[in-house]
Amino acid sequence: MKPAKIAVICIAAVSAIGLALVVRAMGSSGEPTAVAVAAVETRPMAKVLVAAKDLEPGSRLTDSDLAWKDWPVAEVNPVFITDGSVPVPAAPAAEEEAGAKASDTAKVEGAAARVTRAATELATGGAKADFIGAVVREPILAGEPIVARKIVRAGDSGYMAAYLEPGMRAMAIRVTVETAAGGFILPGDRADVLLTREVKLNNLLNAAGGDAGTKFVAATVMQNVKVLAIDQNTRAAENEQAVVGATATLEVSGRDAEILALAKSEGELSLVLRSYADTAGPSGQVPGAARRGDAAAAGSVVRVYREGQAETVAVP
Repeated sequence: MKPAKIAVICIAAVSAIGLALVVRAMGSSGEPTAVAVAAVETRPMAKVLVAAKDLEPGSRLTDSDLAWKDWPVAEVNPVFITDGSVPVPAAPAAEEEAGAKASDTAKVEGAAARVTRAATELATGGAKADFIGAVVREPILAGEPIVARKIVRAGDSGYMAAYLEPGMRAMAIRVTVETAAGGFILPGDRADVLLTREVKLNNLLNAAGGDAGTKFVAATVMQNVKVLAIDQNTRAAENEQAVVGATATLEVSGRDAEILALAKSEGELSLVLRSYADTAGPSGQVPGAARRGDAAAAGSVVRVYREGQAETVAVP
């Protein structure tokens, strides 16, 4: 091997040994080695009530339509509905809204419902169960927070108009304990409407010189109609089995509303509760109900001859 190559190898070896000694000396010098530690920032999260799926206007919220979603507290809008487990920023004008002027959200609420709800939400931030049964006013996308302006809850102004099916009308009739199945007809039930009225008997009696007289008849004028409310209660309280009220609000079509209004002027209306197993049939007007009632009132007329004299007798 040439002397020049030997010299290069020796120099490289000496340099490597020297570098190793320097590194070892630095490690044992006792000075702390700077280590970069990535600080993991943890942001507080709140539970926000969101739509579990796309919700269309007019649909009624169920438990499966709603879900809780983690949301950074710093990004929670004051109009969002939270579970109350984590404090969230309050609306800037919360105190003023609670005073003389209501916010846009409060404008759609009834006064009584607003006072009760404010006390509940102050303590809990609003519960998921409080929104089950509410009606969607505007489209809500899946994952979008539920806000008061897009829904209408029972007790809020505008609830009935939002709850009605498209093309249907809400019409109230007077009821009593006796004409409403003893109070066991609750909002959401299905019922028939029975008309009881007084009619004159067959005019053939007048032609024969007899006393026509009157008779009470009954006929079902509406069948399988939905009861929307009893008085101003759109849903029965939990575990409530009977509701006694002075009016019942029914869901009928425009044409059926005219027929029902006429029936109200002719006599007394009664609600007949239907079984849950018997609610799949047709709903609305019963064709020919009034004519059947008149026929029942008329009955049969029999002409009886006694000693050459004709006598007309009405047979019920």
